Amino acid sequence: EFEIKTLGRLKYFLGIEVAHSKKGIFISQQKYITDLLKETGKTACRPASTPVDPNIKLGSAEEDIAVDKEMYQRLVGRLIYLSHTRPDIAFAVSLVSQFMHQPKEAHLQAALRIVQYLKGTPGKGILFKRNKSVSLEAYTDADYAGSVVDRRSTTGYCTFLGGNLVTWKSKKQSVVARSSAEAEFRAMAQGICELLWLKIILEDLKIRWDEPMRLYCDNKSAISIAHNPVQHDRTKHIEVDRHFIKEKLDNGLICTPYVSTQNQLADILTKGLNCINFERIISKLG
Repeated sequence: EFEIKTLGRLKYFLGIEVAHSKKGIFISQQKYITDLLKETGKTACRPASTPVDPNIKLGSAEEDIAVDKEMYQRLVGRLIYLSHTRPDIAFAVSLVSQFMHQPKEAHLQAALRIVQYLKGTPGKGILFKRNKSVSLEAYTDADYAGSVVDRRSTTGYCTFLGGNLVTWKSKKQSVVARSSAEAEFRAMAQGICELLWLKIILEDLKIRWDEPMRLYCDNKSAISIAHNPVQHDRTKHIEVDRHFIKEKLDNGLICTPYVSTQNQLADILTKGLNCINFERIISKLG
């Protein structure tokens, strides 16, 4: 038995601010951002329109000046924690966190660009709208051979429960993909794992959803391979993922509708976008 106090409605917890309204629940980290701006001396800086320059190709920058490793790791660590309520910076943070072991000036500037973007958008966060539906859906995407260091692709996925964004991820794939379809296929498998995990959590909470979970993908080749049981040379190296996805399709657990690249919300988690596309996607993410 534990003695506990009733503290009332949740308002603030570990740097995360929670606001309740008739529309739903809004979470943000505005105070955390203000403290970060003070710590980095960027309180009066000029805001950036996006967290990452769409034209940047961040490599190892061997010829660049080395920067203070501890300071860089602390800054990126704070940005990682901030991405818990800010999916708009997830890709940029995953990019700069790849150079923790040997940061150079170019990497520090990329990290400070994220801080400059936050200066202009300190109050952004996620709104969980009141919704009776418990439909589960995911958007998966991959940026084929996006890394200039090792040519690995970047996986991005975001999942929605009842129309509300609940989880998202931007991560470099663990192996080099030999085609864009293969990179997309790996991203699809990751998205399905996330949907299955969410389904198990809902079932633990006695909430059932028996209809197929929707997995949106913008690569017709990947969708075709998932549905087509024929084995050939082009799919040998992704057999495990292919069988895993096919099994879930056959069970009726998921369906894989095609979504155009323009409406692919996971695009924001795989690459740097221009200002117009960036704003359009984050407004759809809620």
